[in-house]
Amino acid sequence: MKTSGRTASLVATAAAVLALTTACGQDNSTTPASAAQNVGATAPAGSPTTGAGLGTGTGAGNGYGADGNQSSSSPTAAAPAGKLTVAANPDLGNVLTDGSGLTLYRFDKDTANPPKSNCVDDCARTWPPVPANDATAGAGIDKSLLGEVTRADGTKQLTIGGWPAYRYAKDVNAGDVNGQGVGGKWFALAPDGKKASLASLPGLSVRKDPKLGDIIVDKNGRTVYRFLKDKAWPKVISNCAGACLQKWPAVAPVKPEDTQGVKKKGLMGFTRPDGAKQMTVNCWPIYTFSGDTAPGDTNGQGVGGTWYAVAPDGKPVGAPSS
Repeated sequence: MKTSGRTASLVATAAAVLALTTACGQDNSTTPASAAQNVGATAPAGSPTTGAGLGTGTGAGNGYGADGNQSSSSPTAAAPAGKLTVAANPDLGNVLTDGSGLTLYRFDKDTANPPKSNCVDDCARTWPPVPANDATAGAGIDKSLLGEVTRADGTKQLTIGGWPAYRYAKDVNAGDVNGQGVGGKWFALAPDGKKASLASLPGLSVRKDPKLGDIIVDKNGRTVYRFLKDKAWPKVISNCAGACLQKWPAVAPVKPEDTQGVKKKGLMGFTRPDGAKQMTVNCWPIYTFSGDTAPGDTNGQGVGGTWYAVAPDGKPVGAPSS
């Protein structure tokens, strides 16, 4: 009986140790789905995405850009929107971003009139709704387009032109647009709430350059410049002609209503000596640069100490004070 009792005791002890080891192993080797996904869903710009089960933008089984393994628990609170900005993308034109530079998106299954979000649960973990409480409009953004919608859980979500705004969990760096076109239903937001595209850019608009700040771009997203040798008062005069004009093409006239974020005073066209029409901002002639090959390029900045990008009020950005 003593041997039998000792054997039973050893078996019970071994079973207890095994059970404890198994439990600890589960705790250390498997991260709960909801915890892993929430890290990725709220990762700030520049942070690595550590969320598990988020999937990629293509081949998504649930149509949200994730693999469908998310739990049904609520996502953690999303990061504040902050001051919204406009970023130039070579393929999409002007794209709306949050205060950290992360791209904002809209969902085709939502509605704008009236505003309504149809992205909840798993969808909202992959596409975290942008909070409305602290969002402000930066340069090139009409603040009257900013609004909010009350979600099913009672939280307030930012809307742009009526469309609920989201981030994408797989965008971890400023300027990422990994959510563009996911499931054929998710698209980057333009500053006016429309789907971002080069075709949707106004004649002149404002974007935030990482080095120069707020500068004017044309309908193709190309940087606009001023020539310090030109004149604005008392008469508009362009001193760029011939070979100069080939290198620095004049911007054609744009209707004031086809501009966004640009100061309206002195926004007009004038007739050049060769008979061609050219646009002005604050009465100063404006140009693009042949050395800029893609939207967002600023290769003309400071050339010859006389060419500078143009601020929304028409002033030359970074030019030496006279």
